[in-house]
Amino acid sequence: MISQIFILSSKGDHLIYKDFRGESGGDAVGVFYEKVTALTGDQPPVVMSHKGLHFVHVRQGGLYWVATTTADSSPFTIIEFLNRLSALVKDYCGSLSEKSVQMNFALIYELLDEAVDYGYIQTTSSDVLKNFIQTEAVSSRPFSLFDLSNVGLFGAETQQSKVAPSSAATRPIQSSREQGGKSEIFVDVIERMSVVIGSNGMLMKADVEGEIRVKCYLPNCSGYGAAVRVDEVSFHQMVRLDEFDSHRILRLCPSQGEQMVMQYQLSDDLPSAPPFRLFPTIERDSGGRLLMYLKLRCDLPPKSAAINVAATIPVPKGSLSLSQELSSPDQSAELKPQSRAVVWKIPRFTGGMQLSALFKLEVPGLSSASLLEVGPVGLSFELPKLTATGLQIRFLRLSPVQPGPSQRWVRSFINITDLNIFTERSFS
Repeated sequence: MISQIFILSSKGDHLIYKDFRGESGGDAVGVFYEKVTALTGDQPPVVMSHKGLHFVHVRQGGLYWVATTTADSSPFTIIEFLNRLSALVKDYCGSLSEKSVQMNFALIYELLDEAVDYGYIQTTSSDVLKNFIQTEAVSSRPFSLFDLSNVGLFGAETQQSKVAPSSAATRPIQSSREQGGKSEIFVDVIERMSVVIGSNGMLMKADVEGEIRVKCYLPNCSGYGAAVRVDEVSFHQMVRLDEFDSHRILRLCPSQGEQMVMQYQLSDDLPSAPPFRLFPTIERDSGGRLLMYLKLRCDLPPKSAAINVAATIPVPKGSLSLSQELSSPDQSAELKPQSRAVVWKIPRFTGGMQLSALFKLEVPGLSSASLLEVGPVGLSFELPKLTATGLQIRFLRLSPVQPGPSQRWVRSFINITDLNIFTERSFS
């Protein structure tokens, strides 16, 4: 049973507040933000208490999604509801951000009124709620088929013809009425890697977690349920597995919005090597500054490229200033004192290339113990049309065929991969 639900920005700005039962005072928002910011750890506990009031929160889209309860409720149920609520808001608003919440506050309040009744959860299904929601979403950048600059005229093949742009993911589900009811569906394969690399650059351990996501604008679909666990693969309940073992075919009738169709996991035995290798050198110079020399090599094929590459290097606390020498002018780097990290950004990294960076940090009282605070290096990037596991979507077939003229853009092989490089004994 939920007493209140509120959404806060990362700075504590009050965006959405809904009191269902009047059991706690209006100062709950301030109490929560004071408690969550007073903690010294990087990851505050999901459940906190204050004078008999329990706060349960998740972080999605850079926002705090918070529910309060005074009863002995299951925290796991509330956490699952908050995650589904954020997904629901993303479906209806098109994206999760402080701006989208501010622009669609009336729509979000209407969703809360229908999803929760006097603190009791009713539904989080987009298909059920669309029968009652009347408010239209406000999008900062409306979706337009004319934005698909990578797609050839009349569907002609181009180099990126099977990849829809990222703007397709920020389309509200209700905007299908503005597009004349056209039937569209987007498929994403998303993989996240966790890799341990020794000081000699050799791969020691690798884990890949992947999922297939479907974002659907097809009419007359329904269904929402929990996942079914099968060995190291889990499927959404709407997925029919009759032909999965024999032909690797998944049949489903997705509800409108975005759903996770399948999750899978692979450890160590990767079909291909990680796409990047890092060679770090950490030392102190004669002036007492911390020197970090990093060489990053991209082992992708020469015709492939990673985009939006960002390396995050944790540094000793108290680091004051940063000077840098980068191997190309399109790179950038900055010191972020709050997160105690240097962020090295590379807009595009072509396969077969090697880039380098030299960072010089002023760290008062730098010692050998301070060097142990450097690392592990986190690497985030996007790899269009590639997966670490080799998983592929070979075809997408719609049945029955949607009547009338309609354009569908199928987005596949869009992979957002996180590579955490734990470099054993290399920072000593």
